[in-house]
Amino acid sequence: MDRPKLEVADVFRRFGEAYRQEHGASLSIAQRRVMTAIELCRTAVLGGHLEQCDHCGHQRNAYNSCGDRHCPKCQSFARFKWLEERQAELLNTQYFHVVFTLPQQIATIAYQNKRELYGILFRATAQTLLTIAADLKHLGAEIGFFAVLHTWGQNLLHHPHLHCVITGGGLSADGSQWISCRDGFFLPVAVLSRLFRRLFLEYLLKAFDAGKLQFFSSLESLRDRSSFLDYLAPLREAEWVVYAKRPFAGPKQVLDYVGRYTHRVAISNNRLLDIAEGKVTFRYKDYRHGAQQKTMTLEAEEFIRRFLLHVLPEGFQRIRYYGFLANRYREQKLAHCRELLDMPAPEPPAHEGAKDYRERYEELIGSSLRECPVCHHGRMLVIEILAPSPNRKMAITDTS
Repeated sequence: MDRPKLEVADVFRRFGEAYRQEHGASLSIAQRRVMTAIELCRTAVLGGHLEQCDHCGHQRNAYNSCGDRHCPKCQSFARFKWLEERQAELLNTQYFHVVFTLPQQIATIAYQNKRELYGILFRATAQTLLTIAADLKHLGAEIGFFAVLHTWGQNLLHHPHLHCVITGGGLSADGSQWISCRDGFFLPVAVLSRLFRRLFLEYLLKAFDAGKLQFFSSLESLRDRSSFLDYLAPLREAEWVVYAKRPFAGPKQVLDYVGRYTHRVAISNNRLLDIAEGKVTFRYKDYRHGAQQKTMTLEAEEFIRRFLLHVLPEGFQRIRYYGFLANRYREQKLAHCRELLDMPAPEPPAHEGAKDYRERYEELIGSSLRECPVCHHGRMLVIEILAPSPNRKMAITDTS
């Protein structure tokens, strides 16, 4: 797998220190940690090992990864491992992809209250889907789905939304049968949108009354309850965007498609085109104009600011499971679903404990870390362990 010529890490290494000096007072601990993690990822500071080809003698340093979930270099292996685990959970049924998006006025509040409002986004979305699906007027079943939080648009601005991948059917109330959706149709989007809007605003007002929301700068006036209600009033009548994408062609396509979403970060390294004269140029899709490929150039300071908009609160779970896929009863309910769908039990996973991480990487990603990149005949063997630097700026913790 070819390494991108430019990386987000290059931007942080060149301009990160100046950004800290200029904006240090406004940076959260989580944002500081992410900056440092990306700057140090796969460098000598984190240690690693020296490898040598047993055929031609070629040597290379293999430095350790930071493991941070916001780092563009650290997500490929995590993504493929997650997809492998989900493979065994696929059912022989339709699957649908539905996106729930927050209005801009709410997104503005969300940026100052990430943990609380992102949590409300998950809660309102899940309750909406479970409620409408269970309604006998619609499906009358308990569905299974997972939701993935994204907080960005292609231009890196703040755009919180949930991607939900949902089974096209579910368990009847008494669990005695599998109830399927109509072919190619999940649930009415307009009904989903209205309930989502009502539930979200109810949860938001409860959070306000419980003193869980904070308002700064341009939103400071919203600390007053009457001003807060006035701010929300137009949103009670506005259309909230709930978008049902075309149903997946089959279970395999679900994972092929969703694999692009689960462990994605705000911008991947392969979208970077240039870093020059204090500016960063990158590729993006303009969805307002037919998803045309365009380029955007930002001052490095603005690029870093936009990237850091999407740093999640520490410990916040950005992939969550609901319905019969909820963690507590997942195995039992999935087994029952397979019985009702007349599906065989999945093959038990092979024991991975004895496998080297390079073997797992090759199995999951298809690219070999063992083959010599020079002669393509020999195998790269570890000949020396490289200790991490004792003088690194701060400890890097695995937040994957």
